[in-house]
Amino acid sequence: MTFMARYQFSASADDSSLMLKTLPLVVVIELGCFVGFGLYRGIWRYASMYDVKRIFTAVGVSAMLVPITLLLWRHGLGVPRVLYFVNPLILLLFMGGGRILYRWFKEHRQFSEVRRQGRSVLLMGAGDAARRLLLELEHSASWRVIGLLDESGAKVGREIAGYLVLGTWDEAASIAQRTSCRHVIFAIAEGDALSRRRALDLCEKAGLELMVVPDLEQMFKSPNRAAEIRHIELEDLLGRDQVQLDSSGLLRQLSGKVLMVTGAGGSIGSELCRQIAHFAPQAIVLFELNEFGLYQVVEDLQRLHPEIKLWPVVGDIKDKQRLDETFERFSPRIVFHAAAYKHVPLVEELNAWQAVRNNTLGTRIVAETAARHKVERLVFVSTDKAVNPTNVMGATKRVAELMLQLSHQRVGLPVVIVRFGNVLGSSGSVIPKFKEQIARGGPITITHPEITRYFMSVTEAAQLVLQAGLMGKGGEIFVLDMGQPVRILDLARDMLRLSGVSEESVGIEFTGLRPGEKLYEELLAADESTLPTHHSKLRIQHSTDLPKTSWSDSAEAWLDSQRSFDDAEVRGWLKHLVPEYRPAGDLKSIAPRDQKSPAEDLRGIEEPVGGPTRLMLVAKEAREGVSDTESKMTGEGT
Repeated sequence: MTFMARYQFSASADDSSLMLKTLPLVVVIELGCFVGFGLYRGIWRYASMYDVKRIFTAVGVSAMLVPITLLLWRHGLGVPRVLYFVNPLILLLFMGGGRILYRWFKEHRQFSEVRRQGRSVLLMGAGDAARRLLLELEHSASWRVIGLLDESGAKVGREIAGYLVLGTWDEAASIAQRTSCRHVIFAIAEGDALSRRRALDLCEKAGLELMVVPDLEQMFKSPNRAAEIRHIELEDLLGRDQVQLDSSGLLRQLSGKVLMVTGAGGSIGSELCRQIAHFAPQAIVLFELNEFGLYQVVEDLQRLHPEIKLWPVVGDIKDKQRLDETFERFSPRIVFHAAAYKHVPLVEELNAWQAVRNNTLGTRIVAETAARHKVERLVFVSTDKAVNPTNVMGATKRVAELMLQLSHQRVGLPVVIVRFGNVLGSSGSVIPKFKEQIARGGPITITHPEITRYFMSVTEAAQLVLQAGLMGKGGEIFVLDMGQPVRILDLARDMLRLSGVSEESVGIEFTGLRPGEKLYEELLAADESTLPTHHSKLRIQHSTDLPKTSWSDSAEAWLDSQRSFDDAEVRGWLKHLVPEYRPAGDLKSIAPRDQKSPAEDLRGIEEPVGGPTRLMLVAKEAREGVSDTESKMTGEGT
């Protein structure tokens, strides 16, 4: 076509002969270039800029080879030079244009009816994220994009992927009224919490529903991408940055190993299992007392990761025999200990001794079992409530921390302790409670107007626990960066806004602080400081010296005692073991047995002989492997 066009389709016999002589060589060269650059492997209906770049490259190379080859073979003498420039342009037009037209035809035929069915929507954002989202929504039957809104106004009147930037965010109300649009999608990949709050405020004033895409990358991986678009939620307003994991390090540490999670049916435990599954372990042992919780997480993991072997074990961490059986049978190399009683008011009264047994005794038994079976690492999930505790739950966790650090010091147990605050949406947190109260019509109950808490998502907490477990050498307490504390009253008001109801219609009531509750949480005690790590969200707690042997003997004697203790006695003992513990109310008024010390209070627990010395000696002998008969003889001698 190029040759004939040069002579206006009336070439002479000599020109036609020259064309016929050179044509086979040109075809061979160009076909070779096109095959070599893979132009025939592409599917035309999915043609993209990648295909256009390949066409440019292949045509460019052939455009250089053709004249060189023809001149070397002397066939090029007489060929008009303009052909060497025009021929590549015509090739680009036909090859690129043909693919683009074919893709347009296929998509127009397939999606033209679909686009008219979707709900009209505006995109808040006019950047790269909005462009990528536009390309996805073009194929969606759920949404029909009307246009875009630019935050700064610099792009108003311009087009992105064929869609007009209609105005600024502040003009959302007038644009929505003009276009009869009722929905807005927040389309800024790096948008912070302040941007999302501003978008929510503007949409509320305009009577628009704000939607978000929680993770654009995740959306593009999802088979049902439009379903990833959801209403804005509380987590989107808290402004937590995405966790950057050392994926290669975690893959080396976790891949191909048997891993165990205690409390696997709980909020943190189940999320730990999900995060661990991304690193290709050989198997996961899920240890959980709650049968239904265990069933739920196993079903979820089997659906998401059918390739991973799961061993669900119903068991109690206080059951030494059951733990031994589990370790003996499955030989886990790394153990994540997340099992705990953590609901502060529930364990503060009536259940204090059970909290001690589960959180402290259970942790000691897990640690002893892990040490006997020589695990590579034990990662203990602690809490910020262990810092200057004012409640039983926090104090039991603090005792558990100290006992684990002593175990590392004495027997070399490779333990890593991770301390963090509240987890959004976890069982026992305020979020599910507030949701239930709003659904019921209110009122929302808050203990105090100034009460604040640290919050993070359950996914972020689990990821940082894994990261800390990788970084720890043994015996450290890692403190997670919890960001800024959040006032619970503000949290409640945000939830009301997101639920579309007013504070006046639901109401907020203040009930007063419950036993053991603080107004403000702390991440470090007065005598503690932290050292930075190479991860921005993890710091290592640097504390004072650990307790002496007498402290450990006293604690173990108490935990091994065979009778139950009432709440007042438990608080007295915890105060003895954790001097910074300040229980709610006056400790003197609840001191057990007429102000007797905890050590004195142990007298008579094992009848008829003994007392605190007897119990401490028995605990020591148990550690050293002395037989029952020898223990009895030594006790009687004492």
